[in-house]
Amino acid sequence: MERNPEEAVKNNIIGTKNVAEASDTCGVNTFVMISTDKAVNPTSVMGSTKRLAEMVVQHMANRSKTKFVAVRFGNVLGSRGSVIPYFKEQIAKGGPVTVTHPDMIRYFMTIPEASRLVVQAGALARGGEIFVLDMGEPVKIVDLAKNLIKLSGFTLDEIEIKFTGMRPGEKLFEELLNDDEVHPEQIFPKIYVGKSTTESIDQVIDLINRFEKIEPNCLRDELLEIANNKKITNQLIGIN
Repeated sequence: MERNPEEAVKNNIIGTKNVAEASDTCGVNTFVMISTDKAVNPTSVMGSTKRLAEMVVQHMANRSKTKFVAVRFGNVLGSRGSVIPYFKEQIAKGGPVTVTHPDMIRYFMTIPEASRLVVQAGALARGGEIFVLDMGEPVKIVDLAKNLIKLSGFTLDEIEIKFTGMRPGEKLFEELLNDDEVHPEQIFPKIYVGKSTTESIDQVIDLINRFEKIEPNCLRDELLEIANNKKITNQLIGIN
Protein backbone atom coordinates (compact mmCIF):
# COMPACT_ATOMS: atom_id res chain seq x y z
CA MET A 1 0.00 0.00 0.00
CA GLU A 2 2.91 2.36 0.65
CA ARG A 3 4.06 1.72 -2.92
CA ASN A 4 0.55 1.88 -4.40
CA PRO A 5 -1.53 4.34 -2.37
CA GLU A 6 -4.07 4.75 -5.16
CA GLU A 7 -4.96 1.05 -4.90
CA ALA A 8 -5.33 1.39 -1.12
CA VAL A 9 -7.79 4.24 -1.67
CA LYS A 10 -9.78 2.19 -4.20
CA ASN A 11 -10.01 -0.84 -1.92
CA ASN A 12 -10.14 0.53 1.62
CA ILE A 13 -12.02 3.80 1.19
CA ILE A 14 -14.03 3.61 -2.03
CA GLY A 15 -14.68 -0.12 -1.61
CA THR A 16 -15.94 0.42 1.93
CA LYS A 17 -18.12 3.33 0.80
CA ASN A 18 -19.65 1.30 -2.05
CA VAL A 19 -20.46 -1.73 0.12
CA ALA A 20 -21.74 0.45 2.97
CA GLU A 21 -24.08 2.36 0.65
CA ALA A 22 -25.28 -0.89 -0.92
CA SER A 23 -25.98 -2.29 2.55
CA ASP A 24 -28.00 0.80 3.42
CA THR A 25 -29.97 0.59 0.17
CA CYS A 26 -30.72 -3.11 0.66
CA GLY A 27 -31.73 -2.73 4.31
CA VAL A 28 -28.94 -4.85 5.79
CA ASN A 29 -29.35 -5.15 9.56
CA THR A 30 -25.70 -4.88 10.67
CA PHE A 31 -22.50 -3.89 8.87
CA VAL A 32 -19.16 -4.76 10.54
CA MET A 33 -16.06 -3.16 9.05
CA ILE A 34 -12.68 -4.77 9.68
CA SER A 35 -10.22 -2.06 10.68
CA THR A 36 -6.77 -2.12 12.25
CA ASP A 37 -4.84 -0.73 15.20
CA LYS A 38 -2.77 1.09 12.55
CA ALA A 39 -5.77 3.43 12.09
CA VAL A 40 -4.94 5.12 15.42
CA ASN A 41 -2.66 8.12 14.85
CA PRO A 42 -1.73 6.62 11.46
CA THR A 43 1.71 6.97 9.91
CA SER A 44 1.12 4.67 6.94
CA VAL A 45 -1.12 4.47 3.88
CA MET A 46 -2.79 1.37 5.31
CA GLY A 47 -3.53 3.06 8.64
CA SER A 48 -4.77 6.30 7.10
CA THR A 49 -7.02 4.63 4.52
CA LYS A 50 -8.50 2.39 7.20
CA ARG A 51 -9.11 5.41 9.44
CA LEU A 52 -10.90 7.18 6.58
CA ALA A 53 -12.93 4.01 5.98
CA GLU A 54 -13.93 4.14 9.67
CA MET A 55 -15.06 7.72 9.10
CA VAL A 56 -17.22 6.61 6.18
CA VAL A 57 -18.79 3.86 8.31
CA GLN A 58 -19.42 6.23 11.23
CA HIS A 59 -21.01 8.73 8.85
CA MET A 60 -23.31 6.01 7.50
CA ALA A 61 -24.25 5.05 11.07
CA ASN A 62 -25.63 8.56 11.59
CA ARG A 63 -27.93 8.44 8.57
CA SER A 64 -28.97 4.81 8.13
CA LYS A 65 -31.20 2.25 9.82
CA THR A 66 -28.39 -0.25 9.28
CA LYS A 67 -26.14 -0.57 12.34
CA PHE A 68 -22.66 0.31 11.11
CA VAL A 69 -19.70 -0.55 13.38
CA ALA A 70 -15.96 -1.18 13.09
CA VAL A 71 -13.59 -3.61 14.79
CA ARG A 72 -9.91 -2.81 15.21
CA PHE A 73 -7.61 -5.80 14.91
CA GLY A 74 -4.06 -6.28 16.06
CA ASN A 75 -1.87 -8.85 14.31
CA VAL A 76 -3.66 -12.16 13.73
CA LEU A 77 -1.40 -15.12 14.52
CA GLY A 78 -1.14 -17.64 11.70
CA SER A 79 -2.94 -15.50 9.14
CA ARG A 80 -1.51 -15.06 5.66
CA GLY A 81 1.48 -12.72 5.76
CA SER A 82 1.75 -12.80 9.55
CA VAL A 83 5.12 -12.84 11.23
CA ILE A 84 5.22 -16.39 12.70
CA PRO A 85 4.92 -18.32 9.39
CA TYR A 86 7.46 -15.88 7.95
CA PHE A 87 9.91 -16.52 10.80
CA LYS A 88 9.37 -20.30 10.55
CA GLU A 89 10.20 -20.20 6.86
CA GLN A 90 13.40 -18.26 7.55
CA ILE A 91 14.39 -20.67 10.33
CA ALA A 92 13.77 -23.68 8.06
CA LYS A 93 16.20 -22.14 5.54
CA GLY A 94 18.86 -21.71 8.22
CA GLY A 95 18.30 -18.01 8.83
CA PRO A 96 18.80 -15.22 9.25
CA VAL A 97 15.53 -14.25 10.92
CA THR A 98 14.85 -10.65 9.96
CA VAL A 99 13.38 -8.16 12.43
CA THR A 100 12.98 -4.51 11.49
CA HIS A 101 13.92 -2.97 14.86
CA PRO A 102 15.01 -4.35 18.27
CA ASP A 103 12.33 -2.31 20.07
CA MET A 104 9.43 -3.17 17.75
CA ILE A 105 6.33 -4.36 19.66
CA ARG A 106 2.92 -5.52 18.45
CA TYR A 107 -0.44 -6.73 19.77
CA PHE A 108 -1.42 -10.26 18.76
CA MET A 109 -4.69 -12.16 18.58
CA THR A 110 -5.54 -15.68 17.45
CA ILE A 111 -7.75 -16.51 14.46
CA PRO A 112 -10.61 -17.72 16.74
CA GLU A 113 -10.36 -14.49 18.77
CA ALA A 114 -10.51 -12.42 15.58
CA SER A 115 -13.51 -14.36 14.28
CA ARG A 116 -15.39 -14.09 17.57
CA LEU A 117 -14.70 -10.35 17.77
CA VAL A 118 -16.42 -9.82 14.41
CA VAL A 119 -19.43 -11.93 15.36
CA GLN A 120 -19.75 -10.39 18.84
CA ALA A 121 -19.37 -6.87 17.44
CA GLY A 122 -22.29 -7.56 15.14
CA ALA A 123 -24.39 -8.83 18.05
CA LEU A 124 -23.49 -5.92 20.35
CA ALA A 125 -23.75 -3.18 17.72
CA ARG A 126 -25.93 -0.14 18.30
CA GLY A 127 -24.34 1.90 15.52
CA GLY A 128 -21.14 3.92 15.18
CA GLU A 129 -19.00 2.01 17.69
CA ILE A 130 -15.39 0.97 17.32
CA PHE A 131 -14.83 -2.39 19.03
CA VAL A 132 -11.42 -3.48 20.34
CA LEU A 133 -10.33 -6.84 21.76
CA ASP A 134 -8.31 -6.95 24.97
CA MET A 135 -5.19 -8.66 23.60
CA GLY A 136 -3.17 -8.40 26.79
CA GLU A 137 0.34 -6.98 26.78
CA PRO A 138 2.04 -6.25 23.46
CA VAL A 139 4.83 -8.61 22.42
CA LYS A 140 8.35 -7.59 21.52
CA ILE A 141 9.00 -8.96 18.02
CA VAL A 142 12.65 -9.78 18.70
CA ASP A 143 11.60 -11.87 21.73
CA LEU A 144 9.08 -13.68 19.54
CA ALA A 145 11.86 -14.42 17.05
CA LYS A 146 14.19 -15.70 19.79
CA ASN A 147 11.50 -18.00 21.23
CA LEU A 148 10.65 -19.43 17.81
CA ILE A 149 14.32 -20.15 17.12
CA LYS A 150 14.63 -21.99 20.46
CA LEU A 151 11.34 -23.87 20.00
CA SER A 152 12.58 -24.99 16.59
CA GLY A 153 15.55 -26.68 18.28
CA PHE A 154 18.24 -24.13 17.46
CA THR A 155 20.37 -21.73 19.44
CA LEU A 156 20.77 -18.03 18.76
CA ASP A 157 24.34 -18.81 17.67
CA GLU A 158 23.02 -21.18 15.00
CA ILE A 159 20.26 -18.93 13.67
CA GLU A 160 21.15 -15.25 13.38
CA ILE A 161 18.67 -12.44 14.02
CA LYS A 162 19.27 -9.60 11.59
CA PHE A 163 17.83 -6.11 12.05
CA THR A 164 16.82 -4.63 8.71
CA GLY A 165 15.49 -1.19 9.67
CA MET A 166 11.95 0.15 9.89
CA ARG A 167 9.91 0.19 6.70
CA PRO A 168 8.18 3.30 5.31
CA GLY A 169 5.13 4.21 7.41
CA GLU A 170 5.95 1.69 10.15
CA LYS A 171 5.67 2.52 13.86
CA LEU A 172 7.59 1.00 16.77
CA PHE A 173 4.32 0.35 18.61
CA GLU A 174 0.61 0.33 17.80
CA GLU A 175 -2.29 1.82 19.77
CA LEU A 176 -5.82 0.44 20.00
CA LEU A 177 -7.74 3.63 20.76
CA ASN A 178 -7.00 7.34 20.75
CA ASP A 179 -6.56 8.89 24.19
CA ASP A 180 -10.05 10.36 24.22
CA GLU A 181 -11.62 7.10 23.06
CA VAL A 182 -10.24 5.02 25.94
CA HIS A 183 -12.82 3.67 28.38
CA PRO A 184 -11.87 1.42 31.31
CA GLU A 185 -14.95 -0.83 31.29
CA GLN A 186 -15.48 -3.91 29.17
CA ILE A 187 -18.93 -4.20 27.62
CA PHE A 188 -18.36 -7.93 27.05
CA PRO A 189 -15.58 -10.25 28.25
CA LYS A 190 -12.34 -8.99 26.64
CA ILE A 191 -14.14 -6.43 24.44
CA TYR A 192 -13.88 -2.66 24.79
CA VAL A 193 -15.80 -0.06 22.82
CA GLY A 194 -15.26 3.62 22.12
CA LYS A 195 -17.76 5.67 20.16
CA SER A 196 -16.43 8.56 18.14
CA THR A 197 -17.70 10.42 15.14
CA THR A 198 -16.52 12.87 12.55
CA GLU A 199 -17.76 16.43 12.26
CA SER A 200 -17.87 15.97 8.50
CA ILE A 201 -16.50 13.63 5.87
CA ASP A 202 -16.42 16.36 3.24
CA GLN A 203 -12.64 16.06 2.99
CA VAL A 204 -12.92 12.30 2.49
CA ILE A 205 -15.52 12.69 -0.28
CA ASP A 206 -13.41 15.41 -1.92
CA LEU A 207 -10.39 13.08 -1.86
CA ILE A 208 -12.43 10.25 -3.41
CA ASN A 209 -13.66 12.53 -6.21
CA ARG A 210 -10.22 13.68 -7.26
CA PHE A 211 -7.77 11.00 -6.10
CA GLU A 212 -7.12 9.69 -9.62
CA LYS A 213 -5.66 13.09 -10.51
CA ILE A 214 -3.34 13.20 -7.48
CA GLU A 215 0.25 12.03 -7.85
CA PRO A 216 0.94 8.92 -5.69
CA ASN A 217 3.59 10.68 -3.58
CA CYS A 218 1.19 13.58 -2.91
CA LEU A 219 -1.74 11.21 -2.31
CA ARG A 220 0.05 9.62 0.64
CA ASP A 221 0.60 13.01 2.25
CA GLU A 222 -3.06 13.99 1.78
CA LEU A 223 -4.27 10.73 3.30
CA LEU A 224 -2.14 11.21 6.41
CA GLU A 225 -3.15 14.86 6.75
CA ILE A 226 -6.89 14.06 6.70
CA ALA A 227 -6.57 10.96 8.91
CA ASN A 228 -4.53 12.81 11.54
CA ASN A 229 -6.70 15.94 11.67
CA LYS A 230 -7.63 15.82 15.37
CA LYS A 231 -10.55 18.20 14.92
CA ILE A 232 -12.10 15.83 12.40
CA THR A 233 -11.14 12.38 13.63
CA ASN A 234 -11.28 12.55 17.42
CA GLN A 235 -14.60 14.25 18.21
CA LEU A 236 -15.86 11.99 21.00
CA ILE A 237 -19.63 11.87 21.37
CA GLY A 238 -20.00 9.22 24.06
CA ILE A 239 -19.06 5.78 25.25
CA ASN A 240 -21.56 2.89 25.24
